Amino acid sequence: MKWMTGLLINLQFFTIVPIRLELPMGQDHLRSAVRTFPLLGLLQGVFYSFLLYAVTNWMPFSHLAAAFLLWLATIVLTGGIHLDGWMDASDAYFSYQDCEKRLEIMKDPRTGAFGVISIIVLLSSRFFFIYEAGINIHLEGYILIAALPFFGKSIMGTVLLTVQSAKNEGLGQLFQAAATVKTLWVYPLYIMTFLLFAVCLGGSFISMGIFALAAMICYLLCRRNALKWFGGITGDVLGAAVEGTECILWMTMWLLHYFVMG
Repeated sequence: MKWMTGLLINLQFFTIVPIRLELPMGQDHLRSAVRTFPLLGLLQGVFYSFLLYAVTNWMPFSHLAAAFLLWLATIVLTGGIHLDGWMDASDAYFSYQDCEKRLEIMKDPRTGAFGVISIIVLLSSRFFFIYEAGINIHLEGYILIAALPFFGKSIMGTVLLTVQSAKNEGLGQLFQAAATVKTLWVYPLYIMTFLLFAVCLGGSFISMGIFALAAMICYLLCRRNALKWFGGITGDVLGAAVEGTECILWMTMWLLHYFVMG
């Protein structure tokens, strides 16, 4: 089935899962890969939730250790592919040059000071949110953790197909050339099914609604900033969008932990 091939392509590209198959890379298969971005995110999220639950309930580790292992898993599972985009985009943005110069900076394999500073801020913020949100975590918290990469990958696919490409090369352009905005018809179906399932499992309408709203705001910000700062998208810009979105969603979960779920 094409959707399964698309999902396997995503696992090869965006995770360290060892898919030792020579998969077809035709446009139909890449289109299926874009359609299954949210499913890839859901698989990641379920893994993160299970890992935290297992370490917290089945092992004698402290809460700090559990938070660290989950934080580490969010880095290792993706192989740092999106973090690389975050650093490159940060270097380019903080150069305060025009769009053309920023695109040149993103192509430079060297990492500048702003890229290093930005990755430290991003990862330290993520650890803080994971640690605090994981204190006395209940079922709803595990559902939100599963939702994080699900929404992150949904936004990645939506930005990919609704924002013009800044250059005619790279991973982003490869996927963009294979799909159109019509490919996104399945995303609302994924989201509605997930939200309904989440509420049936025990998530509250308020928490899930706030989370979905935060994801929508992240999409609008990613779309505006990609056009304003870089003149469109690149693979690095998409990676930065995923990392930025997930950081904001971790912050949203942290706030919900104190003001709604608490």
